[in-house]
Amino acid sequence: MTLRTCVAPGGEFVWGVHSPVYTVENLRENDFIRPLGAALDGREVTNRANFPEGSVPVAPGDRVYEIANPFPFRGTTYILKRWADERARAPERIGLPAQQDVSFTRTLDRWRRHPAADEEGNVPIFQNLPPPLQLALAANSTDPADLMTLAALSCEFERDPTTGVPVGLVYEQGADGGMRPLIRDRTLFEVTANNPHLPDAYREVMVLRPGVQGGSEIVGEHLSAGGRSHVWEYHRGNSYIPWGHFAANMAQDSIRYRIADLSVADMTGLRHLYYQRAYAGLAGALGISLPATRRALSIAELETLREKIRDHLADPGKDGPPPFTATLWGWNFGFDYAPSHYRLHASHQQIHQQFALLPAEVPARSARGPAGTLSSYACGDQVQAFAREYFRMTGERFFDRYIMAIRSNRRMDRAKSAESSLIVYEDAHCMVFVPKAQTSQWELNLMTLKPVGNILEADAETRRCLDRAMWVAVRALSALGARLITTFESGKRFDEPDTDQRLLYIFLPRLPESPGAFSEAQLRWINGHYPEDFAAACRRHVEPA
Repeated sequence: MTLRTCVAPGGEFVWGVHSPVYTVENLRENDFIRPLGAALDGREVTNRANFPEGSVPVAPGDRVYEIANPFPFRGTTYILKRWADERARAPERIGLPAQQDVSFTRTLDRWRRHPAADEEGNVPIFQNLPPPLQLALAANSTDPADLMTLAALSCEFERDPTTGVPVGLVYEQGADGGMRPLIRDRTLFEVTANNPHLPDAYREVMVLRPGVQGGSEIVGEHLSAGGRSHVWEYHRGNSYIPWGHFAANMAQDSIRYRIADLSVADMTGLRHLYYQRAYAGLAGALGISLPATRRALSIAELETLREKIRDHLADPGKDGPPPFTATLWGWNFGFDYAPSHYRLHASHQQIHQQFALLPAEVPARSARGPAGTLSSYACGDQVQAFAREYFRMTGERFFDRYIMAIRSNRRMDRAKSAESSLIVYEDAHCMVFVPKAQTSQWELNLMTLKPVGNILEADAETRRCLDRAMWVAVRALSALGARLITTFESGKRFDEPDTDQRLLYIFLPRLPESPGAFSEAQLRWINGHYPEDFAAACRRHVEPA
């Protein structure tokens, strides 16, 4: 099928089935073998499994179903078979827990009658707070003493016998035979650990030390000159993203919980791991040797590898398109949790970015059996389809005209003395701007100015400019008070010859009064400001290059 829909012309549903088998090249130079804590019987628990010696084979990975929405503009659904099978065995258990019975009045009454109360009726407060109030305090307290107490309620620490400072977690054996942290209240643990005001010693042993969040292999590392910026690359095998994905996380010795603490070097490191993993994955699929393994590739080596891949794809003697034809890149910055147990944004606050390669096609099935192949989903495909339709109907290239419109922008209210520019930041290769029709009240976009449609077409200088522009965009939003920002990439396929499409990044802050409701679900976006005024507000926080 060429149409991206799950409804076949014969009146039946079709879906894609990913059965990944792949190998991850290990581009990490250093090991960081450290204890994570101790088991209940005193045995030391380490993170050795997170630092493999060589490449990491994944064969076979968990199956993932890809189901195109009936309406192409609504995207695609992915179902991880392992997760879904667990729920299929007991579908009656699907549901959310009922609202907890909470009464602060009754809590106060219990305190007064508590056997541990002193003469004034005071008792240990934190452990007797109703759970929603514990969560509210964990998310919003700025007092380290509050947070250390809540952390101790959420899990069991191994402590230095002299200072009492945590040096690890206490571990217990799980149902699968592996060791897992002894966590009493998972939600309280996560919320407390992600509060920037928790002392670093607690945060490191709870969430930052490599290996404490699970057995994901560390297969890449970026360490800047002088060691001021350090980033690990984790392999997330058997993930909700078919063929696995990777996460670039700031390391335990480069803690970044605020955009204000994020340097250009940090952004360079995070993005270098993305470019490196994409190029390495493509090279492996095309039979192109890497310059090295067990270390990071230099910018020059990365550029040479990129050019070899492009030459290979341009060779008419090669057979068919590459197995991977697109990238996925995204970043959820910021963490928050409501007392009602609704997580409001990222899985954790420490700055991290996720990325993957996307296959060109996926084997298709229907209820009757094999049904050929389907094109895999990439959000940039919708941009490409629209740009083609724009050219067909107007005879003009959309992105050329889009850039012209941005540069010649005029205000809708015709206020001649007010700001009229949509551009926040610009260099020779890209611009950060406010889209005329924002889909978030504070949306920003980053776009290449030259016909660069994906990271395979972006040379070293373009990549450097993109990284800095991305840093400028999030710094401006953060300076305005944004604490939760979703960012994603939209690019064209590697084998798409059209040179019109530009590489595009979308920055979508989540604002306290705009959580998203029926209007947004219908793709109707409500704003209370002119885009030019928001561009002016952002420009006030752009630092000179």
